[in-house]
Amino acid sequence: MVLKRTNVYADDHDLALIKEAAARLGVPEAEIIREGIHRIALAHRVWDEPFVADEETFDLGGPVTGGDVRTAVTEGYEARQRRNEGRDGRGGHAA
Repeated sequence: MVLKRTNVYADDHDLALIKEAAARLGVPEAEIIREGIHRIALAHRVWDEPFVADEETFDLGGPVTGGDVRTAVTEGYEARQRRNEGRDGRGGHAA
């Protein structure tokens, strides 16, 4: 990967957060900045093609409501909690 130099103006508070993160992770501040730029660039990328083709999707039998999504997420979360609680009786992994 070829890196190019550029100047960026940043808020003092953001720079302090970057400095703290770099020190905590033991990496240069520039690495934190490059990662942030990369992540936001990917988050705003516009794809030329759909993420999945029609033949890669599946029929849910009808419209899915917000309530359906909430119920599915809640049930999945509760099932995960039950699985995790069974590992050591306290919600974590057994040693």
